[in-house]
Amino acid sequence: MRYLLSFVGLLSLLLWSTLSSCDKQVLLSKSQLNFSSDTLVFDTVFTTVGSTTKSFKIYNPDQRVLKVDEIELMGGENSVYRINVDGTPGVFHQDILMEAKDSLFIFVEVTLAANNTTNPLIIEDSVRFRTNGKDQYVKLAAWGQDAYFHYSNFQLQQLDFNEGVWPNDKPHVIYGAAIVDSSKTLTIPAGTKVHLHKNALLYVYKGSLQVEGQLGNEVVFLGDRLELDYQQISGQYYGIYLHEALPSNINYAILKNGTSGIHLYSQDPSNSSYTLFVQNTKIYNQARYGIFLFAGAKVKAENCLISHNGTHALFVLQGGDFNFNHCNLLGYGSSTNPAVGISNFYNDYQLNQTNVSSIGEGVLKNCVVYGNLSTEIAMDTIQMTGVDLNFDFDYCVFKSEAIYSDIFYGNHIYWNQSPLFLNPSERDFNFSAGSSLNNAGISSIVFNDILGQPRNNPPDIGAIEVP
Repeated sequence: MRYLLSFVGLLSLLLWSTLSSCDKQVLLSKSQLNFSSDTLVFDTVFTTVGSTTKSFKIYNPDQRVLKVDEIELMGGENSVYRINVDGTPGVFHQDILMEAKDSLFIFVEVTLAANNTTNPLIIEDSVRFRTNGKDQYVKLAAWGQDAYFHYSNFQLQQLDFNEGVWPNDKPHVIYGAAIVDSSKTLTIPAGTKVHLHKNALLYVYKGSLQVEGQLGNEVVFLGDRLELDYQQISGQYYGIYLHEALPSNINYAILKNGTSGIHLYSQDPSNSSYTLFVQNTKIYNQARYGIFLFAGAKVKAENCLISHNGTHALFVLQGGDFNFNHCNLLGYGSSTNPAVGISNFYNDYQLNQTNVSSIGEGVLKNCVVYGNLSTEIAMDTIQMTGVDLNFDFDYCVFKSEAIYSDIFYGNHIYWNQSPLFLNPSERDFNFSAGSSLNNAGISSIVFNDILGQPRNNPPDIGAIEVP
């Protein structure tokens, strides 16, 4: 019995020792946390609009378990920030055990209140971490910007109609659609920034759009996510949609990161002029089209640089009229589709019919159509009684395996001669003296290039005149 009691006592001692050691293991590390960043910055967040979720990591650098006593958002419940600790939301967390060499995420979002100022405002807070009696901090900083908001919900018939002049002292943010309705005119002055939310569009229906940018003070259309990760992401919004629009103008604008830069649909019977006259404008990084001309709409373009789009720089479907002078219509964004696609018909498979329309004016003059593909211009037309196909392509540089001598009426088409752009991957479309564009054009009323430089006589082909 004595031996049994001794054994039980020894076993109890061992168990106590083991448990005690486990308990000590949890609290043994005296290290401090390491962080993936000491400051988390949101740049720029529109007021009243929630940010994207950002994160940073905390690390246990020790070979032993580390206990984080407290994690606290210093602004508390009144903070404009929200934190989530490894999946658990809340402004205060405590007694978090981190295994040896382990890490966990801290997720952060921010929503800023309107500040009634035209200038960006920085809002700061911090997250405090207490470990082994010592505090460490990660700073939070967000640049907030007030904006004019335009919101439409078609299902609920909540529609935002626009006319007159948009002020340019603050950005404009579009949710759903900003609508320019019948017979109305919207003017967007120089220096205005227009941010469009996912799937949003500027929708002009039987009205008129006047975009009045200036050299060095362009009107810019882009998405509403301004974080660095979104700077080169296409498809962030739909684009500008002109539906049977009255005569409209876009001058000195930049359209980037949308789905289709400019979509023109049909022609108002009362409008004998062009649906749109676009000048001195850059359209790039669209998920699909730079300019999409559909079902008889009419567009005139001068000094436009359209490149790095997902399908086409210019796509003409089911006819319409186009007149492009001194424009760069470039690929470099698609691995399968040419920069320019032209068709006067559309196969409507739902109705099981083919719609054919005329191209009364199809002009490419002083234009360069080039890219990475072997063919960057494609024609697909149906000729029939009552359908006009009037093409006038002259003083252009085209890249194509097929040479359309039967429809290219001009005598000055420079086939497959490299423009020798300096750095097309970075959208630098200046070129060297040996370029096929150099002094190869014909003089016209477009006296200055997209950069405001006077054109030589004879001028260079394309939107840029190299001195």
